[in-house]
Amino acid sequence: MLDGTDAVMLSAETAAGDYPENAVKTMHDVCLETEKNPIAKVSHHRLHEHFKGIDETIAMSTMYAANHLGVKVIAALTETGKTAMWMSRMSSNISIYAMSDNVQTLRKVTLYRGVYPCGIEKSSANDWSQVNETVIETLINKEVVENGNLVVLTKGMYKDKSGGTNMMKILRVGDANY
Repeated sequence: MLDGTDAVMLSAETAAGDYPENAVKTMHDVCLETEKNPIAKVSHHRLHEHFKGIDETIAMSTMYAANHLGVKVIAALTETGKTAMWMSRMSSNISIYAMSDNVQTLRKVTLYRGVYPCGIEKSSANDWSQVNETVIETLINKEVVENGNLVVLTKGMYKDKSGGTNMMKILRVGDANY
């Protein structure tokens, strides 16, 4: 957990023992407690490296901004989950909601640290403020944000294009215009 792992697993012997539910609960409790350690919250992930693509750059910029601005939640509109994957590699206690209408993507992102799948209908709207509003309404309905909270939203300008994340926007829940 201190190294930023995305997943932990039990051995076959432990999982098939007399108390598999207790083993999973204990591991869960240990992970939660370990993540409270300040060392687990600090990330210098790739701070002095060059990024390979625009989507990776947006993901890293998002995490940097979110960790320094007091953001409540990050919402990543994603076709493949790749932007959420990049974000999950940085240690943070900020929840990342990977929003997609692609069931395979939603399944995949459950393996990434701190990333939660969130089904969202594909918008036919060309009005980005409507898309932003839908994202905020979805997060409010999930009871993960409330008025005044900051949300960082990542998305691509080109709909239905994988690897097209090229935009980050900071939204305040409850503002009149998104």
